[in-house]
Amino acid sequence: MDWRPWLSRWSAEWVQSAEPGELDPEVLRDRWLGFAPASAETVAATEARLGQALPPSYREFLLTTDGWRDAGSFVWRLRDTTDVGWLRDIEPYWEEWEELSDDEPDPGGGNKFSRGLLISRDADAGILFLDPGDVDESGEWAAYSLFSWRAEPPTRFASFTALMESLYAEFHQMRKPEGETRDAWDAKVEQARLAILAGDIDGAADVLAQAEEFGRDRATVLLAQLQLLLGQEYQASQSLSRLLYQAPDGFLADPLFTDELMPWLLTEHARSATDYHRSVLQTAMYGERPEIQLAIGEGQARLRRDRPSFGNPPFDRLVRTALAEHADDPDALWQAIRTAMAQWRPRSADHIAPVALLADPVLAATLTPERGRALLTQPRGDR
Repeated sequence: MDWRPWLSRWSAEWVQSAEPGELDPEVLRDRWLGFAPASAETVAATEARLGQALPPSYREFLLTTDGWRDAGSFVWRLRDTTDVGWLRDIEPYWEEWEELSDDEPDPGGGNKFSRGLLISRDADAGILFLDPGDVDESGEWAAYSLFSWRAEPPTRFASFTALMESLYAEFHQMRKPEGETRDAWDAKVEQARLAILAGDIDGAADVLAQAEEFGRDRATVLLAQLQLLLGQEYQASQSLSRLLYQAPDGFLADPLFTDELMPWLLTEHARSATDYHRSVLQTAMYGERPEIQLAIGEGQARLRRDRPSFGNPPFDRLVRTALAEHADDPDALWQAIRTAMAQWRPRSADHIAPVALLADPVLAATLTPERGRALLTQPRGDR
């Protein structure tokens, strides 16, 4: 990591997205969330005090800025060379969280909390720390974040750099600042969309997952469609829940939602909603959500009033013919659907897959995850 340019961009984006009065005067003046760099002598003295050499990425970070403000949305200050220290000495009560860790037991019987280096100072009921007992071939220590209100085991990162990259992504996810980072991810999402329509889904899915971490809602819209066709219903439900929690502008009126995703959501509700399990739509209606209630009502009325459409007219006709002729022969029905895909066209800009097929119980039973992958890897929509 070349820390200074990256941290300068982070600082500029934070300042640009901040509310009036939120920033320290010196941050506003210098457009810098950090502090003056530590000298090599100061870092060496800190290492002597700790009795251990620091990992390379953290050491270089301190030589760039001795401390940091606003690391993500829930850590307000990182420690500096004057107060970085062992977790067991500063906040020993976190050690009980070792029992909740997902990690394999330490062969040496150690505890990453008792040996961890605490690097966060002020945080929202949480900590960031480095583990000197988990070192890679480059000398980097594993890094961890833990927040008690998440009720989850500590999250492991390969290094201090990886932890900071995650906190930076969290900042983008929460605040969605304008700037070159946002624009770069939007460009990658568009490239991924085109790749998916050309049948290249795996590499594109990886890009979309990364873009989603940076709060790019369009990536989630595209990912949800892939997940549905690949039979990843739990992941798709999570994606759609996130979208409905704070729907992007125009999403609820987009034909992709009204004619493709809403029929599946209504089917999922009828199939899975119980006294013990909330459907995606039930979860979305939690609280005062008149826009969601209106969208659901319109979706139900549309299904009662009109014959559901499987897509653009040529594709829709072929699918209906296939259902009429092969409803009792899943293999023949599958072959007919696969042939019909040559006529499929997107309903709107972010429509990349025939999700509407999954709202029909016969077609849903026919489209196994393997067959869904076959449809997705078939170039379509004039690609």
